[in-house]
Amino acid sequence: MAPVTIDLFDTHAHLHFPEFAGDLDAVLARARAAGVRRMVTIGTDVATSRAAVALAAREPDVWAAVGIHPHEATSADDTALVEIERLASAARVVAIGETGLDFFRSLSPREAQARAFRAQLALARRAGKPVLVHCRDAHEETLSLLAAEGPRERGGIMHCFSGDLAIARRCLDLGLLISLAGPVTYPKPGALPEVARMIPSDRLVVETDCPYLPPQPYRGKRNEPAYLAITAARVAELRSEPLTDLAARMSENARALFRL
Repeated sequence: MAPVTIDLFDTHAHLHFPEFAGDLDAVLARARAAGVRRMVTIGTDVATSRAAVALAAREPDVWAAVGIHPHEATSADDTALVEIERLASAARVVAIGETGLDFFRSLSPREAQARAFRAQLALARRAGKPVLVHCRDAHEETLSLLAAEGPRERGGIMHCFSGDLAIARRCLDLGLLISLAGPVTYPKPGALPEVARMIPSDRLVVETDCPYLPPQPYRGKRNEPAYLAITAARVAELRSEPLTDLAARMSENARALFRL
């Protein structure tokens, strides 16, 4: 009997971060062995966006996104934004981000976060690329900004979704995909199981956000793309769908968004 093959797409990773500097080749090998066929590595400021582009240029199954995270919003001056826009034209850059609002840690003033978010939404429209949205404790403000200034026809992803079903439906109405990460596997997952069950299969993707937010069996350890299979299996279980079928559907959603 032939082994079952699985097609997973990690839509949000930070493979160029220092946590992977010592063993990236092994991390990538484990990902491929686990069925992760495509990965997007995400910039959070100018330096990490450059590193993401460089990594994507080296690895045939890794693409890049470039942007300035809300934690780094005070660095999003004109010079930085011009450089992000220049990087966005690189051949393997498929999205702008991550960008958005984070009122949980509030490492940058809210006004600076909103300014940087607006600038990157405009950049995504000019570049014709989807946007990867970070939102923590800021759903109303994030959705309002997206409604007014969002990427429109190119859409995007609400990364590491943390809201309830009503918020998810508003994201869908704005043209975003919903991305589920490790927290859907936790003992206290909040509204995520209901979201996982109710989101249409053509609007759902998964991610690791590695090295952060590992799924339950690896809590407290470094996350990596190979663990995406655990999150995807939990989502398939919640939906009462075969993992191989759902994984293929979610990967197709990501490929269509990123035009791969």
